[in-house]
Amino acid sequence: RVKVAFPFLLEIFVMELMIEILREAGVKLPKPVGQAVSIIGGLVIGEAAVNANLVSPVTVVIVALTAISSFTSPVYYLGITHRILRFFLLICSSLLGTYGFILGLLFIHAHVARLVSFGVPYLAPLSPLRLRDWTDMLIRIPMKKLHTRPAFLKTRKPKKGENTPMMRPDKRNT
Repeated sequence: RVKVAFPFLLEIFVMELMIEILREAGVKLPKPVGQAVSIIGGLVIGEAAVNANLVSPVTVVIVALTAISSFTSPVYYLGITHRILRFFLLICSSLLGTYGFILGLLFIHAHVARLVSFGVPYLAPLSPLRLRDWTDMLIRIPMKKLHTRPAFLKTRKPKKGENTPMMRPDKRNT
């Protein structure tokens, strides 16, 4: 760290920015060429930055691990969210250290807890705490054992399999 010219925050921010530029360049190019550009570009830029004493080797390893771990996301749009939140947490951590990281995580959690999609809370069985709705949350229970719908759905049909007035045979429009 003695030979490195920049502070740690600036090192990580510049390396993250370079990784994002390489990732976008790889997406825009044809698939075989794009993957090669991303891999070779990352290796060349990382090696050149370490040799020029712009970043430390530990920083390159940390940024490379975070970039590789972002590929584990099964949904592409979730990966974009992960990248944006990574920069947000980097800024929070650089300002207040560990406290900033924890406050950033609490802020993200509070935001997600306030989200509502189609009238259903985003953290539905967890955020409005209803233990009876936890029957099918972590482990999939056989459909035969599920008799009631979760309360957060707010449906008029309280039981599974019960017909609505529109589905009764005497009310059909034939």
